[in-house]
Amino acid sequence: MTTLIRDVMSSGTAAVEPMTTVARAARLMREEDIGDVLVTYDSDLFGVLTDRDIVIRAVAEGLDPAETTVGTVCTRPPVVTLAPDDTTDRAIELMRRHAVRRLPVVEHGGCPVGIVSLGDLAVTEQHPHAALLGVSEAAPNR
Repeated sequence: MTTLIRDVMSSGTAAVEPMTTVARAARLMREEDIGDVLVTYDSDLFGVLTDRDIVIRAVAEGLDPAETTVGTVCTRPPVVTLAPDDTTDRAIELMRRHAVRRLPVVEHGGCPVGIVSLGDLAVTEQHPHAALLGVSEAAPNR
């Protein structure tokens, strides 16, 4: 049975504008217990900022998180995306091909409506014995 992205995606995703500081985005990630935020401008996807982007592209480069904007360190277009009616098989194929762990879900016109992560795919009924099942269900590190 084919599972649609709309059935496994997280629709309550956090978003920030490109001019938001890295420090503010990091606090939002902590408050929401998430590892990424969508970067949007005028309801369109501008990019994706992950906790790894913050470490590699900002902190490791000596940039000041209180002054640096997410627009300067986020992953910018072309960002690989999915539509809500795509399948989980398509998501897995895109994650493998592009070596990413999260994919924004956008509707026609590029408006973000959610995100699907490797953990979301690991717990689908289609893959009940996936190796990552226990990891994705584990309590977050504190």
